[in-house]
Formats: sequence, structure tokens, C-alpha cells
Amino acid sequence: MNVAIAGASGFIGTALRDALVADGHRVVPLVRPSSGSAGGDAIPWDPASGTIAGAELEGFDAVVNLAGAGIGDRRWTTERKRELVESRTRSAALLASALADLIKPPPVLLNASGTHFYGNRGDEVLTEDSASGTGFLADLCREWEEAVQPAADGGIRVVCMRTGVVLDARGGALAQMLSPFRLGLGGRQGSGRQYLSWISMPDVVAALRRGLDDDTLNGPVNFTAPNPVTNAELAATLGKVLRRPTAIPTPMFTLKARYGAELVQELLLDGHRVVPQKLLDAGFEFAHPDLEGALRATLGKG
Repeated sequence: MNVAIAGASGFIGTALRDALVADGHRVVPLVRPSSGSAGGDAIPWDPASGTIAGAELEGFDAVVNLAGAGIGDRRWTTERKRELVESRTRSAALLASALADLIKPPPVLLNASGTHFYGNRGDEVLTEDSASGTGFLADLCREWEEAVQPAADGGIRVVCMRTGVVLDARGGALAQMLSPFRLGLGGRQGSGRQYLSWISMPDVVAALRRGLDDDTLNGPVNFTAPNPVTNAELAATLGKVLRRPTAIPTPMFTLKARYGAELVQELLLDGHRVVPQKLLDAGFEFAHPDLEGALRATLGKG
């Protein structure tokens, strides 16, 4: 296959790229001029200015869009929130419109989204048929998905990947948690009753690849493990795997002082109990359906 990836050097993009290349597929990144890596086997684009060498996508087998500024790496100022939205909606809209204009467009576009689409929903079980929730991240995900509608209108199969927290020791949320937990200072966040929808890195890569090949997957698809857990269960399980105590709750006031109350509330204290109904209906088999197995695999604690 010939696969173009926006965000190929990111957390998930790197893992997907490596897996595809290892199996003999050709992966071509979309690169911005500011990256310094334009040229060669790459397709230039610049979502900020609305430019893309769209004709170079003619005849590709698939496009994957994972582009977007980091959600949890700094305080959500008004300017930062605008950047978070525009970095996603502009890139998605530009790519979708460019693909729709091609004579022979790629048959499938996989576009990133997130389980925060559902908002804070307590212990309600959420599937792809569940309505959108409220809050900044829910609004962001909804706009993100709407931005790729031109591709769907052009006859391209579009998969909006509502991805949960990806567990991998090399990056993301788990990597940030490891230091305090290894010191025996990790614990639940807030009440601990909020649900976390998670997925292992091998499973998210496998689900992405299934999305490239499986014509039955269309529209929103939850990229999560089938067994979401509460925050307290996550803390207890990580402590068990690391053989460390988890009796001390995380001091939320320090996180709120650093990142702001809104970010902490939506990313850490709000919960959503999401299940991957479409993947399950398609017969997708998870390598790590349960949290403890996923943590042991990624941390080498089998």
C-alpha cells in the first residue's frame, strides 16, 4: 500500500509508520515547510496558510490524519484553546477538500478524534451511537469530525477515530505517570470514580490498520479497549504491576496551579465509559483487552 500520514512523527504516527514500513508498505509523510524535512519522499502542506500539494495524493491507497497540537502539555489560555481547535480543524478541512477534488482520490481517510467527544458522562456506557457531550474538548472533537465532511461527500470512506488514552511507556499519559508511581507516590485522582477509556499502543496501531482495510468501518469508530476502568482501578493496577503502594491521592491543587482548573477537570477528573462497539462487531481481536495485561506488556512486567 501507499499510505500518506499527517503527523507521522508524532506519538501514534511514529508507531503506525514503523509498523507499516516493517511490513513493506510505502509511507509518505505530509510535512510543513517549517519542519525542515520537506523534499524527497514527502508531501508539502501548510494548514495555517491553507496550502497543500494535493495532486501528489492522487492514486494513494489511504491517508491518515493525526495532526494537532498537544492537548495537555500547557495551560489552556484563550489563545492556546484557539490553537488547539484550529490545528485540528484547519488541517482536517484542508486535507478533506484536497482529497475530494482529486480525479482518483484515496478510497479511505482515517482522521483522528477523541473519546472526549462524549463529554463527562459518569458511568453511562457509551458507543458510537451515543450523543456528543458538553465542554471544550467535546466541542473540539465535534468540530474536528465535521471538518472532514467534504471527503465523505466526495465518496471517500471516512473513519473518525475516537481514540482513548493510549498506553505506552515511551510517551503520552502513562509516561508522565510512571515517575511518581515508581516512587510510591502515585494514587487516584480526585474521587477516582471517573472512568478512563484506554487502549494499548499495539492495539491502536492494529485498529488503525484494520481501518485502512475494512470497508465495513465507516464514520465514528471508538478506538478503545473493551474494558474501561475507573481512575482508582487504574492507580491500583499500575501500583500492582510496579509493586508500589498507591495510598496517596494525587494532589490536584498542584496540577491545577500549573495547568489550570479547566484542563485538569476535563482531562483528569471528568470521565467517560466508552466501548469499541464497531470494532467488536467487525470481529477485531484485542491483544490487550484488560488493563493489567496491557500495563505488563508495555512495562515489561510479564
